[in-house]
Amino acid sequence: MDMELAQEDLEFGQEVRTFFEENLTDELRDAGRFATSIWIDPTYSLKWQAILHKKGWVAPGWPVEYGGTGWTDMQRYIYTSECSRASTPLAAPMGVGMVAYCIMGYGTQEQKDHYLPRILSGEDYWCQGYSEPGAGSDLASLKLQAVSDGDDYVLNGTKIWTSQAHCANKIFILVRTRNEGKPQAGITFLLMDMDLPGIEVSPIINIAGEHELNQVFFTDVRVPKTNRLGDENDGWTVAKYLLEFERGGGSSAGIEMSLAKAKAILLDADPDNETQRLRHADLERRLEAIKMTEKLILSTLATGGSPGGKASMLKTIRSELGQDISQFASETAGIYAQVFQPEARQPNTNVAPIGPAEYLTLTPGYLTGRASTIAGGSAEVQRNIIAKIMGL
Repeated sequence: MDMELAQEDLEFGQEVRTFFEENLTDELRDAGRFATSIWIDPTYSLKWQAILHKKGWVAPGWPVEYGGTGWTDMQRYIYTSECSRASTPLAAPMGVGMVAYCIMGYGTQEQKDHYLPRILSGEDYWCQGYSEPGAGSDLASLKLQAVSDGDDYVLNGTKIWTSQAHCANKIFILVRTRNEGKPQAGITFLLMDMDLPGIEVSPIINIAGEHELNQVFFTDVRVPKTNRLGDENDGWTVAKYLLEFERGGGSSAGIEMSLAKAKAILLDADPDNETQRLRHADLERRLEAIKMTEKLILSTLATGGSPGGKASMLKTIRSELGQDISQFASETAGIYAQVFQPEARQPNTNVAPIGPAEYLTLTPGYLTGRASTIAGGSAEVQRNIIAKIMGL
């Protein structure tokens, strides 16, 4: 396994850094720097997406024929890492990073021609309608009914934990079109407008006082069957395909930045605390293991291999390490970590932070980060997947 970057990869990394230095404004950098999750106000994330769209860098993982970059796996890894280091806002994650791949894989030519350019440009901003009050990790038990009525489906039911539904104009959604037989065999995948009559979005304020999540209610909502992705009752196949993009890929650079921030807090607040220094050393060890795993996956992909269960493994160990780093930083910062000043974290704010500005996201980040071992497939589910692949 070759662990050294080739000269062309080093040059590519410099090209990315130069572009960020020239185009990432202080406003956009602050929007990314003070975010406590991947969800950033579209006011800022779509501004950044427009800049990337002009450069042709919105969708590094897409095939070139759909507007992708043609980068290698290593270049995409470098790009993702540099995005984390520069604190760039994340471009429309549900559209660019998720549903677009399903449209490429299962959509008609008409659907591809309609949706993909709008995802790239940011004209469409997507949310995901998967989880329900009684269907989370056991997603196949979902109950939202879609009854066939001529050329339409009529939807009744609810979805929950729908991130950014209050901002989105589109939703990709799993619905129940058959109640008999195996649960997975009665699910259909739909692409929908969020302004259809009968859709109501109810906010869910999270434990950090932020509005990212929602419950969405559907009452006699009519959706044309032409909005179906794939075959009727075969939506589970599409959903499984989509989850691979939600769980795999990415980079540990964001975690590395968080750990560097935690180290700076330790050196500033309590540098002689032996217990905290040992905790930090253990976090460093775990980070190095993740980085080695990422490079192993890149090496495997470069030779045409499949990463297998390593995607689930990375999802699990990254999210758990991120939580532990967040807890370590909050405990080390002490009283300053308890300051709750959401208004001081807004770009172009006139509100001065109480204490170091870097501490403003510690407690909100810790609180919202509790969900990282649940969202996109819980840590328990990921371990079951890993065990199955390993034959345990």
